[in-house]
Amino acid sequence: MASLLEVRELSTTFQTAAGLVRAVDRVSWSIEPGETVALVGESGCGKSVSALSVMRLIDPPAGRIEAGEVIYKGRDLLKLTEAEMRDVRGREIAMIFQEPMTSLNPVLSIGRQLTEGLEIHLGMEPAAATARAVELLGMVGIPDPARRLGQYPHQFSGGMRQRMMMAMALACNPSLILADEPTTALDVTIQAQILELLRDLSRRLGVAMVIITHNLGVVARYADRVNVMYAGRIIEQGDAAEIYSHPRHPYTLGLLRSVPRLDEPRRERLDPIEGQPPDLTRLPPGCAFSPRCAYRVARCEAQAPVLEPAGGAGHVAACWESGRLANKERAA
Repeated sequence: MASLLEVRELSTTFQTAAGLVRAVDRVSWSIEPGETVALVGESGCGKSVSALSVMRLIDPPAGRIEAGEVIYKGRDLLKLTEAEMRDVRGREIAMIFQEPMTSLNPVLSIGRQLTEGLEIHLGMEPAAATARAVELLGMVGIPDPARRLGQYPHQFSGGMRQRMMMAMALACNPSLILADEPTTALDVTIQAQILELLRDLSRRLGVAMVIITHNLGVVARYADRVNVMYAGRIIEQGDAAEIYSHPRHPYTLGLLRSVPRLDEPRRERLDPIEGQPPDLTRLPPGCAFSPRCAYRVARCEAQAPVLEPAGGAGHVAACWESGRLANKERAA
């Protein structure tokens, strides 16, 4: 099956007072029609910038997409004119942003924020757009949707604002949705409701979805495939179940150990990843994770590893010691 979206060797940089930040450094990943793929990693690892680069929402001159290709349905989005790219945004690829309160316009009604995209992208008349807006709010579980159209974002709870963002993303029947930390600042119960709703809508409507998250627990339940990012690069890729049960990079292992698990009741404490993420303006010459890694050897500090086969089909990891992790797992 041909990929719906294929990101090839994408590099995005930001010029700062401290120097050039390589926020995304030669990153490649793909997603198939109807599939759910996760980008996982700590804050600052480049996962959100990857999604913003796909949407071409990197603001020059401070930010710049330096190299790579973003192939969507056979077209390189990086080569489209701005007018052509505006037709893609929202209509074919939609994005659910991390903080709905800052993403929604506080002075426009909920109804107007929904109908505007329908009128612009689909050419709907106002009456038809309003009817579709009511349908969308009902689809994402907002009660009494017709009355809610006249309300404003400040009258919605956090969970309802996130549902509103989902309705906006689904409005024009896109093929792909990029969901950037869709449960940020929500309580645990609402987080579960939002994620279940995203999964159900994705399956029912056949929409492919990229979930951007720091939580590998989310990945295990909702994603088909996973890309683990660290310091602007992908350091492990593969099937979600394979990575969750057989991680082949120490950083992935560290993320997993920091997630509470009901099947390990005897574990008294979570195991944090020691140290801090590296300064992206001064990355070490070898593996960027080596200063924090319990498995590092001399080669790790001198030579950066590349993605190599590390397990099941399609499972790759950028670690010189991935075999050691596998041997330790087998011994256990």
